[in-house]
Parts: sequence; C-alpha cells; structure tokens
Amino acid sequence: MCVFLQKVTMHDIEPYHRWRDYYVSAEDPDSPFFGRRYDEFYYTNKVYNYFIHPQWDDFGSDTLYLKVLFADYEEGFTIIEMIGEWNDCLHNDIMFLKRDVIDAFIEKGVHKYILICENVLNFHGSDDAYYEEWYEDISDAGGWICVLNTLTHVSDEMRATRLQYFINFGDYFEEVNWRPHTPQRVFRMVEVLLRNGVKRLREY
Repeated sequence: MCVFLQKVTMHDIEPYHRWRDYYVSAEDPDSPFFGRRYDEFYYTNKVYNYFIHPQWDDFGSDTLYLKVLFADYEEGFTIIEMIGEWNDCLHNDIMFLKRDVIDAFIEKGVHKYILICENVLNFHGSDDAYYEEWYEDISDAGGWICVLNTLTHVSDEMRATRLQYFINFGDYFEEVNWRPHTPQRVFRMVEVLLRNGVKRLREY
C-alpha cells in the first residue's frame, strides 16, 4: 500500500526550520551530519520517484530520510524528524539508522530519542533485533525512544512487528502538537506523556 500526499508535493515538505536559532545539525561537531552542505536548487533524493527537499539528510536508506532538529547533550536527548517510507523488510532501514546516526549520538551520551514521523508514509517491518539493541544500549541510563504522530497504519505495522516492547508510539503519541513549542518544552511534554499519559499532558 502506498500513501501519497495530496495538494502538497513531496519536494515542498521541508524539515521543520523554526528551531534553527537553537540548533543546526550541520554546525554541531558532535552530530553525524556535521559539515554537511546543502544546495537549495539541486534535488537528488527521492521517495516513490518524487524528489524531496534537499534539506533532508540521507543516512544510507533508499526511501527514508531525516533531519536532526535538536540535540541537547547535557540533558541527553535529541529530536529527529523523518520523511519517506520506513522499510526494514527490503532495505533494513533500522540498521542504517542505528549504525550511522543513533550510535553516534549514544557515544555522546544521548539516551532519550524523539522521532517525529508524521511524514513517514509507510512502515514495513522485519525483525526487532536492532530496536532491541537500541533499547538495551540506553536503558541503563534511563533512556527511552518515543515516536510521535505516526499514521494509524504505520502504528499498526510497528505493533505487528512487536516494536512496542522497545519504543513508545501510537495512542496519545499520535496527536502531539509539537510545532508551537521550544524543543525543551517538547521534550518535557513527552516525558509527561511517558509518565502520566494524555490527561496530565492537558494540564501541563
């Protein structure tokens, strides 16, 4: 099943940019994307044969791209926005994500991960080995992985792959209005959701 966006074309969807005053991954020497340069007029990466905006970062997958929106090494968290098709079955996307992005942040002490997945159009699961490894790598430090704003069929496939044992997603994580807030506040909101659920979040 392929889901296509209507009205807004793929190349119009930019990574969220209003936090650039707080953080730019290409300027962070501890980021795996440090020093990366971007051409606003030259489109090369595609999802479903549609070009995507050149600000998205390639990390080895043929169909999935990301942008590190924020990283806080003192508090040990990062917020990553994703776009495309997450395909562990054919492309082993989680291997590339874990080895080429997440491991670099874990080495720097990051143990709490927020993945914004509202632009992930499909998820095709395989086994859960890399997710289990990711969870085990951060659990001793009290870490967690939280996926926000997945489409319902994406959550269903993640659940069918038994990822709920290692990452948090679905239910009240599907409709988090994160854009009006600072990255630190989004982090606090997710912590509240993890501890207390949606009722407490409304009070927050």
